[in-house]
Amino acid sequence: MTGSSRRWYDNDPILKEALELLRLQTDDKKNAAADFIISLQEQVAQDVIERIYEITQQFAGKGNRWYDADPVMLKAVELLRAAPPKTQRVAALKLLLAMENNNLDALDKNIDE
Repeated sequence: MTGSSRRWYDNDPILKEALELLRLQTDDKKNAAADFIISLQEQVAQDVIERIYEITQQFAGKGNRWYDADPVMLKAVELLRAAPPKTQRVAALKLLLAMENNNLDALDKNIDE
């Protein structure tokens, strides 16, 4: 872990690239990606999901992060952060491939662990 990493996803190059590319997508593509990421709820404990909703209410539209302005994207990114590392990585790889193929609408929501 380097001292220069400021964001939770900076330590995983795949997660970092996926989220940085996602930030640059159109709103429609971001919405498709958010739907995919939100499908990770099954991988996250219920108490964590409740905390995510608290974070969403606290930061939606108020934070400085690129995803804070959109409550759905905020929820999606917080869910991704709370997911197990293997799930994060699989989701990030799927997002990268979908963005590379310009096909976010057809994301396979199945995360095989």
